[in-house]
Amino acid sequence: MFTRIDEPMIKSQVKACLERCVALGAQQGYWPEDAAKSCGIEVPKRAEQGDFSTNFAMMTAGRMQARARDLAARLVELLAREPMFAKVEIAGPGFVNFFLKPSIWAQVLAPVYGQDEKFGCSETGVGKRVLVEFVSANPTGPLSVGHGRNAVLGDAIARVLTAAGYTVQREYYFNDAGRQMRVLGASTRARCMELLGLPSEFPEDGYQGGYIYDIAKDLVAAKGQALRDAPDQLFIEQAREAIFQDIQNTLARIGIRFDSYFNERSLYEQGLLEKVVADLRARDLVYEKDNATWFKSSAFGQEQDRVIIKSSGEPTYRLPDIAYHREKFARGFDWMINIFGSDHIATVPDVLAGLRALGLDDSRVTVVLYQFVTLMRGGKQVKMSTRRATFVTVDELVDEVGSDAMRFFFLMRKPDNLIEFDLDLAKQQSQENPVYYVQYAHARLCSIERQAKELGVALPTAAEAGDTALLGRLDLPEELTLLKMLAAYPELIADAARDLAPHRLVFYLMELAGAFHSYYNRHKVLGEDAELSRARLLLAGALKKVLRNGLALIGLTAPERM
Repeated sequence: MFTRIDEPMIKSQVKACLERCVALGAQQGYWPEDAAKSCGIEVPKRAEQGDFSTNFAMMTAGRMQARARDLAARLVELLAREPMFAKVEIAGPGFVNFFLKPSIWAQVLAPVYGQDEKFGCSETGVGKRVLVEFVSANPTGPLSVGHGRNAVLGDAIARVLTAAGYTVQREYYFNDAGRQMRVLGASTRARCMELLGLPSEFPEDGYQGGYIYDIAKDLVAAKGQALRDAPDQLFIEQAREAIFQDIQNTLARIGIRFDSYFNERSLYEQGLLEKVVADLRARDLVYEKDNATWFKSSAFGQEQDRVIIKSSGEPTYRLPDIAYHREKFARGFDWMINIFGSDHIATVPDVLAGLRALGLDDSRVTVVLYQFVTLMRGGKQVKMSTRRATFVTVDELVDEVGSDAMRFFFLMRKPDNLIEFDLDLAKQQSQENPVYYVQYAHARLCSIERQAKELGVALPTAAEAGDTALLGRLDLPEELTLLKMLAAYPELIADAARDLAPHRLVFYLMELAGAFHSYYNRHKVLGEDAELSRARLLLAGALKKVLRNGLALIGLTAPERM
């Protein structure tokens, strides 16, 4: 339950109050003057244990050879005089639990109104540069649903890092050279010849998707019979350009942008692969065997050494990956994050070993591995696209359920969990559909404000958010729950950024929406009591702002009407 997470402003008040009481107890001889060093507080796991708790008495009792519960009783006596607490009690062997008055939790409304769309943002990462590499699909075909999860996860991570104050650069890494591109060109040539009625032989491992026909049709329309004697490079370049444009259009459609594109080919052109091999060789970390070049990865925790250049002279995937990551370090990033599919799980340790071998701090590289997506319709797996060969594209998924639902469903599970994407559920306009449920909460809150305007009631101001008397009217248990959840939001964003876990934000939004819907169904916001109505309008306005901010952080819209 996110209601148990504390907001730093309130936590600091509680800690200051505890330290003040401990200092007063030391003056009265209850414990040593330096006992304040043991003034730690935490958030209990269960609501009935209070809003905060301290083990001060138990920590101090050991030094004094005293009974912890006796010291706890003295501390409770001092704390009971403090106006911020509704109740202070001893629990277990000597814990002291604090229950705050609702008016203390209502203090969160002032920063929500004062900071507005910046509420929840922090300066945790100020001064630190982060590179988030994601998608990184080669231009051989449209983005599949698997690429879609990568894109949404990477974008959400970049967004929460930005909210936490980091300077974030989004990068797309790709390769438009080599054998796969030659096969793409040959596939395109074959389809062009077929459309021209000329003899052709489709490559045995060619790209079968309908998108190849689309590219070929455009080529034939533009160049006609001149394609008969066109060089292979023309087909490669035309297919690559068309596919990359398609990829960029798809990403733009779901609100994803990149700050930089890095072509693997540049690593070859700049001699960076050869430099990696030369530097490893200078450290006596490569050797020749079976006409191949091997990296002594076993010296860096791997079970066995790895080939980095095959007997054919072609590098394995490890070498350009090591060179690329070395280049990231050279650009001065403090933190480098890669979003990879789970099929990369065996390759990651090899690349990190290569970085360590080159004297680089691989702890600055974090790899987020995600599991793949299974689409379900009518309880059965959707196996293939009718138009795109053996996979369903991101565009097809967006056409069916919309960008918002796609993003939300992709983020509803931790990255290392498989997703069974229920297409039927994603399209429902009901409370069973989680994205509809959350967005409907925002729309309801907008409706409340429209009703207030229709009744001639002015919407609350930031100044009113600091009105102690007004905030004191928010005393229902459901209102206290909502206030605590609002107070949880900044800490949640900081944690999601630190742990690269945007799914936590999705869970939070679902819980916040659920708590609001329950409150709305039981209590009128606008009633005959004018002061109570204003207090509840304050709460409703804050909920709307946080829901809007949270949805934006995962790339979703916040509809005002539904």
